[in-house]
Amino acid sequence: MKYQVKERIFGIGEDYWIENEDGEKAFLVDGKVLRIRETFELKDAAGQVVAVIKHKALSVRDAMKIEDAEGETVAIVRKKLFTPFRDKYHVELADGQELEIHGDLVDKDYRIESHGDKIAEISRKWFRIRDHYGVRIEEGADAPLLLAVAVCVDHLVREDA
Repeated sequence: MKYQVKERIFGIGEDYWIENEDGEKAFLVDGKVLRIRETFELKDAAGQVVAVIKHKALSVRDAMKIEDAEGETVAIVRKKLFTPFRDKYHVELADGQELEIHGDLVDKDYRIESHGDKIAEISRKWFRIRDHYGVRIEEGADAPLLLAVAVCVDHLVREDA
């Protein structure tokens, strides 16, 4: 499945839609203001919260936590400590597994892998409009989780710049 994301330009509190490949609104990224730490809710088209994304406070490395609708942590996205050749993030899943993120994060041309297999690809190259990027998710992969990971990477890279 392919999704189109309008890149966050202004910052916290800005809401934006993630559309499916047919141009239909699929998920809303709802930025929450007036919170101690940056928080986003990922809601489905019906308005149900499917994930909550929070900037982890007091972390050695910048990190963002992804929770499910019940408040249980399902993943933590953070930059790896030693990446001499290119930016590399990874995702620590609650079940102990890890996802690797490789590629050009600034220009939105990277992939998310599980055990060496690509499960999602993020690219700005698919669109002529510069403030949009695409997320292609492999069949059977957890779309809300991978979209939340892309939102985290977008936020962490922007903050790092």
